[in-house]
This record gives sequence, structure tokens and C-alpha cells, in this order.
Amino acid sequence: MPSTNQSPVAVATPASIATRPYAIAVGIAVLGLYASQALVNDLATSVGLGAWANMVTMLTLTGYAAGLLLLVPLVDLLPNRPLIIATLGAQVLSLAVLAAAREPVAFLAASFFVGLTSSAIQMLVPVVASQAPEADRGRVVGDVMSGLMLGVLLSRPAASLIAGAFGWRSYYAIDAAALAVMSAWLWTHVPDRRPVHQSSYAALIGSLLHLIRDEPVLRRRALYQGLLMVSFNLFWTSVALKLASAPLRLGHVGVGLFALAGAGSTIIAPVAGRLGDRGLDRQATIAFHSIVVLASCIALLGGSSGLSPAASLALLVLAALLLDLGVIGDQAMGRRAVNLLNPQARGRVNGLFTGLFFVGSAIGALLAGPAWAFGHWMGVCIAAAAFALAANVLHVVQTAAPTRTSRTAPSGAEPRP
Repeated sequence: MPSTNQSPVAVATPASIATRPYAIAVGIAVLGLYASQALVNDLATSVGLGAWANMVTMLTLTGYAAGLLLLVPLVDLLPNRPLIIATLGAQVLSLAVLAAAREPVAFLAASFFVGLTSSAIQMLVPVVASQAPEADRGRVVGDVMSGLMLGVLLSRPAASLIAGAFGWRSYYAIDAAALAVMSAWLWTHVPDRRPVHQSSYAALIGSLLHLIRDEPVLRRRALYQGLLMVSFNLFWTSVALKLASAPLRLGHVGVGLFALAGAGSTIIAPVAGRLGDRGLDRQATIAFHSIVVLASCIALLGGSSGLSPAASLALLVLAALLLDLGVIGDQAMGRRAVNLLNPQARGRVNGLFTGLFFVGSAIGALLAGPAWAFGHWMGVCIAAAAFALAANVLHVVQTAAPTRTSRTAPSGAEPRP
């Protein structure tokens, strides 16, 4: 692997790390990734996208995946502060183009660049994590991740409500303005982390395969979260159909408000980080995986015939809350684990972790249609439970026998085979 060393950066004490502004920053930066799902009808008519409106989210997420693989590794190569601010600045400009675009081509191109530059989120996480002492890193990462997940969960209902009140262009304009303000704050507060590198960009990108090969914790954690993301997207891609059908028959506002059900689950991210800091990684991971299985079973029960609409909706809300809680908790545990790995490759490790489990997101969205066609809501819930159960079984088997390496690993770190 190419040699890449960091210049010394003072490790902050836990009390000196103000994580809330970073959580707000990543929450704002992620708002543009999924908002188009709630605006698809407006985009189809206002911009003239027609059937291409369904491509907006795909292009945005494709751009995000490209950023994870091509831009986030630059954290290990270039001075971090100007890199992050430049990337966020490009995102502000892309959001402004979305707010003003009148032509389909301009809107689609800007959507891709919004996703590409949203990868600045995954640049911030390792930079903030590098400032925390190892014993407190889980809490710090969890605090920042709570902002990210809250932004993901709120983006769709927020887009619906703002578009309904002020028009869909206002949503992108407000997002751009808020991100510009946070970027100004970050310019004066992002740690001045300056890697001292001896490799080219091509060598840096080439080292990604070596990291996947050499870091079993990265592989395992990405696999667990990827399987849970299949369950997550199976549920969230299909639940709108369930809510719109009998006996619930919810409209767009009702479906948007339902999406808020999981917002409270974001509090689990810092809790999960603290559990990892206390050496409870294995137990907490099993618990989070089991919660996703339980959520899938409750969702199945909530869709059963014979229940009153109120009972059905209550069970589906509970399922959504538990599903988000389990997925967010496992992701926080995973981010803590990978941030304890090679500090010289922290940017690449974070980008790989997110990029790899992102595949699970795509698979979940892809399987939702066939699962619904095969077994309707029951098929969706059974498939979601199966993937979460697979993650749990794999984790239990892979961590059942502590190895010699695990006895010398950092506190709370996962054992290596």
C-alpha cells in the first residue's frame, strides 16, 4: 500500500469536541440526496422531465457513490479543510442550479453533482473522529452520525411540506442557503488535518482494493450493514404502497408524516457509540440485528387482515421506529469499528464502508418490486426479516471464538480472524 502519513494533529479532549454543529452540517448536506422522491410529480411537470423524473434520485445516488470512491479518498491525500469546504461549495452551487433549472438536462446534471458533492459528509466523519481519543471515539462518531441519519429521515417529509407551502424550488433554495451558512462555520472550525503523502491519486485509488483485502473488520462491518440496508429499503420502498391501500388509504401528506416515525430513532447513534467504547460491541450488534428482525415481524403483523386501521397503523409506526433504530445503531457501531482501523487510511476506509453497504441499499430497492409482486406485504416483510437474520447469524458465527489478535485489539474493537 502506498505510504501515506499524517502530520501530527492534537487529540482533543471529549469535552472540547463540539459535535452538535458537525451533526447539523452533515444533516443539512444529506438533505438533497432523497428529497426528489417526494417531489417527483412536481419535477415531471415543472421541469419537463416527464417519465425521466424517476431518474433524478438514481442519478443523485449514483453521484454520491462516485464521490465515495473518487473524492472521499482525497482526505488521505490533500489538506482536509480546503478539500471539504470546496466540495461543500460545489454542492451549494449544484443545489442553486436545481432551484433555478428550467431545462431537463441542466436539472439532471445538477442532480448528479449534488450527489457527488454530498460525499463531503464522509470526509467530515473521519476528520472529526481523528480529533477524539480512542476511548471516546464511538461517542463522537455516533453524535455526528445522528445528524446524518436525522437528515436522511427528514428529507422526504420536509421536501413535501416545503413544496406544498412555498413550491418545490424553495426546498432546494433553502437547502443551498443553509449549507452555505454551515460551510462558513466549518471553514473556521474544521481541524487543520494535513496528510503528508508519498503517493499519487491513482495509487491512492488503487489502494482501495488492498484495504478491502487487508481489513477484515471493514469487510464484516460493511457486510452486516449492507444486509440490514436491504431490509431497510425493502420496507421503505414498499410501505407507501401499503399505506395507500385499504384499510389505511393514506394520502401524500399522511405518507409523509409516517416517514417521520423513525426520526426519534436517531438518538441511538451516540448511545451505540458509547456501547462500543465500553467494549460491548458484540452484544450491542446482536441486539441491533435482532431489533431489525423484530421490526420486520411487527410490520408483517401490522399488515395482517382483521386489524382495525388504527391498530394496523400503530404497528406499522412501531415497526418503522424499531427498523430505523436497529439499522442506525448497527451503522454507528460499524463506523466506530472502522474508525479504529488504519489512521493513515481513515478517509478511504470511511468511503469504502459507506460505498460497500450502499450496494445493499440498491439491492433492497431493487428487490422491493419482486417481493411485492410475489407475496405483497407479506413477501416484503419476510424478505426483510431474512436479510436481517442473515446479518445476525453471520456476526454471531464470525465473532463466536475470540482470537489471539482480539486480545491485543483496542478496547471495544472487533476481533480479527
